[in-house]
Amino acid sequence: METTRSRVAVAGASGLIGTALTRSLTEDGHEVVRLVRRAPRTKDEVRWAPQQGRVDTAGLAGCTAVVNLAGAGIGDHRWTAAYKRELRDSRVLGTAALASAVASLDEHERPGVFLNASAIGYYGDTGQRAVDESAPAGDGFLPSLCVEWEEATAAAREAGIRTVVARNGLVVGREGGAWGRLFPLFKAGLGGRLGDGRQYWSYISLHDEVAALRHLIDTPALSGPVNLTAPDPATNRAVTAAMGRVLHRPTLLPVPAAALRLVLGEMAGDVLGSQRVLPTRLLESGFTFAFPGIEETIRAAR
Repeated sequence: METTRSRVAVAGASGLIGTALTRSLTEDGHEVVRLVRRAPRTKDEVRWAPQQGRVDTAGLAGCTAVVNLAGAGIGDHRWTAAYKRELRDSRVLGTAALASAVASLDEHERPGVFLNASAIGYYGDTGQRAVDESAPAGDGFLPSLCVEWEEATAAAREAGIRTVVARNGLVVGREGGAWGRLFPLFKAGLGGRLGDGRQYWSYISLHDEVAALRHLIDTPALSGPVNLTAPDPATNRAVTAAMGRVLHRPTLLPVPAAALRLVLGEMAGDVLGSQRVLPTRLLESGFTFAFPGIEETIRAAR
C-alpha cells in the first residue's frame, strides 16, 4: 500500500486469509478495523450481523478500503441442503449488507474501493481448457453461488465506488483452508492423488494472496473480477508429487473417485473436477508473483 497511513475495514478477519492480510497491513503501519458479530471490545472493532443485513455503518466512515472475506467454509461439512443455504447466505447476504452500508455513507466518507471475495468456482469444471476472467460462469452449485455472491456487490458499484471481486484459487497455507488439511495427511504418509490425478488445481501461496489483495486495493485501474491464482496451474498428480518431495514422504495411496463420492457426496464433483484458471488481469496490471510454481509454493507454506 502507499506509505501514507490508511484505514482498512476487514470482514472475515479471523480466517486464514483475513488473519494474514490484517497482519500485513498492521505491520506496515495501517489501521485495521475488524467487523465482528458480537459487541465490540476495542475501538478497532465494528459490529455487524451479516445474515440479518445489519452493519454499524458509522464505523466504516472514512475507511480507505472495505474488504469482505467472510463466508462459511466450503469444505467444512457435507453439502446438505441446509449447509448449502448456509454457504449461500453467509456470502450473498453478508456481501449485500456491506455493499449497501458503504453505498449509504456520505460521498466524502465512502471508501475508495470495495474489495469482495469470490472464488474460481465461478468457472465450474474447465477440463484441460485454460480460462481467464473473460470466460463465462460454469454450471452447478458453486458457479451459481459465485454468480450470486458477485452480483451482491451491486449497491457499492452503482454508488460509484470502485468495486473489485477477487476470484480466489486454492490458497496454500498450513494454518487453514484446503491445504491445512492436506499437510497432516501427507506428513503421515497418507497422501496420494485424487481420482486419476489429471484434474488441474489453480493454487496461490498465502504470501502472494495477501500481496495480490493489497495490489487490488492500491491499483485504481482495477475493478470487476480478478483471478487470484498462480500463473501455472498444476495437475493433482503434479501437486501430489511435489508434496511428497517437499515433505519427504511416499505418495503411493491414491484415493479412488468412488471413495471420494462416498465420503464427500456432491462436493466430490468439485474435488475431482478440473479448474485451469489463469490470472490474466492480475499479470497485466503489473503484479509479480513471489512463488509462481507449485513446489516453491508448498515450501513457502512450510
